[in-house]
Amino acid sequence: MTWRETYEKWLNSPALSEEEWKELDAIRDDPKEIEDRFYAPLVFGTAGLRGIMGLGTNRMNIHVIRHATQAFAELIVAEGTEAMKRGVCVCHDCRNNGVAFAREAAAIMAANGVHVRIFESLRPTPELSFAIRHYGAEAGINVTASHNPKEYNGYKVYWSDGAQLPPQHAAEIARRMENSDIFRAPHSMDFDEAVEKGLIEWMGEETDEAFLKNVEAQAINRDVVAKVADDFRVVYTPFHGCGWKLVPEALHRLGVKHLYPVEEQMVLDGNFPTVKSPNPENPEGFYLAIDLAKKVDSDLIIGTDPDSDRIGVLARRNGEYIPITGNQMGCLLLDYIINARRAAGTMPEHPAALSTIVSTTMVQRICEMNDVHFEATFTGFKFMAEKLAEYKAKGNYEYILAFEESYGYMMGDYVRDKDAVTASMMAAEMAAYYYDRGMTLIDAIDELYKKYGFYSEETVNLFMYGVDGLGEMRALMASLRQTPPAEVGGTPVTRVRDYQTGDVVIPGLGVVEKTPIVGSNVLFFELSDGSALVVRPSGTEPKIKMYVLARGASAEEAKARKDRYAAYARSLAEKK
Repeated sequence: MTWRETYEKWLNSPALSEEEWKELDAIRDDPKEIEDRFYAPLVFGTAGLRGIMGLGTNRMNIHVIRHATQAFAELIVAEGTEAMKRGVCVCHDCRNNGVAFAREAAAIMAANGVHVRIFESLRPTPELSFAIRHYGAEAGINVTASHNPKEYNGYKVYWSDGAQLPPQHAAEIARRMENSDIFRAPHSMDFDEAVEKGLIEWMGEETDEAFLKNVEAQAINRDVVAKVADDFRVVYTPFHGCGWKLVPEALHRLGVKHLYPVEEQMVLDGNFPTVKSPNPENPEGFYLAIDLAKKVDSDLIIGTDPDSDRIGVLARRNGEYIPITGNQMGCLLLDYIINARRAAGTMPEHPAALSTIVSTTMVQRICEMNDVHFEATFTGFKFMAEKLAEYKAKGNYEYILAFEESYGYMMGDYVRDKDAVTASMMAAEMAAYYYDRGMTLIDAIDELYKKYGFYSEETVNLFMYGVDGLGEMRALMASLRQTPPAEVGGTPVTRVRDYQTGDVVIPGLGVVEKTPIVGSNVLFFELSDGSALVVRPSGTEPKIKMYVLARGASAEEAKARKDRYAAYARSLAEKK
């Protein structure tokens, strides 16, 4: 069926409301817009679905939600009666249409005989992961687009371990969606009726409290927080999202006395009116927090994204507030947790830390120097969750921290996804520890570099939108795979790791060994100076991500190399 035929099918479907029909009828004479909305369906993967809201197969809307949920329900039903009884936990964030999408997903599940627990209002993503494990649910659904701009929404899916869906289940849902009609396949019922019949039950404060007790238990050194509490100040912003309640509560329970929320951004609003993009990776979003921090003389700024799974941190030096990158925060937390837990006598006998192949290589050095086992997985906490399950089954290691460069951190055994609530609490505890030493987190980073070596990282994003975007992304990856660069920014490439095939190639020698993990479309170019360039397509946005991982004998040399390799990465964008 062509995109025009699909458009006509939607336009003539009785499933559309009058308002929806008007939206589609309004673009009748705009073939480019019609093609963009209908040229292909959103692809269901291990992260579920994510896209711009609107009508069409290539958009997030109530019909796509119904279709995906019906396929997901059928997967659970196929697991048997007990799986249906264990049911699903459902959550949403602050985004527009979040409540409607979440309740429709719950109603579809209920109509298929799958028991549902749904949060009474928006909640952080890590609390959904916790709820799945806490209640022994079979699966979970989260209506969220994480840190994407306001135009987006998404549908994240989880399995019984609280981690995102395994690949085989995601593939089965995708297959069922492909082989069924988006309008005729879903079985639904009235949401309120399902609640009255007990098919859907609410989650609320009891679940919050159970989650927070686990968060509190991660604190290592409350004494140092109490010691500095009269002077130590923290500014917090949830960027209009889910962290607005539980993050301040976690900080108060830690013992932070002087917490200053950014009131304009404590207002729940899916339009994110005070920021261009609610992404804690972008320092420009913190302008209100910085203004407040200067007024109250704050030592630390913490920001969480709309679904409160990622955290951004700024620390003060000489009156200015400096952003801490995701890689830097991961290394700070790891070093702090190692030393604090050893001092407290709570370090596991066989500790482990996890990160990803696109994150800083500094983490490996920290682990080597502190006798901590380290492994790097593919991007995404579902892969780290698989590794944790392996550790538990074998009983060989106990993890103390898992993180990735994109500002996500996980601690404790109660979640299997990145957790900005716990990370916010631990960032505050760590900052209090350094405050007691007369240092800021920026000073602490400098201390780490002197101890472990100098590293500098940057991620270069190459966006490829629209109908041609996917083809352009595939073409660039194919080109780099077939004709790898001999050098990057003037520095020779010494090895190429192709994580899709598992081949490790030395230029001139060919394949010399295999990668320890295989099966992801990632190219890793090792350079002669110990730096690297890693390239992969994004799993949630139409872009190629290029990770510059630089090393040097000094901070200046590491940064200079990073800048040079980032310029090379940007030059690839110009050649596309």
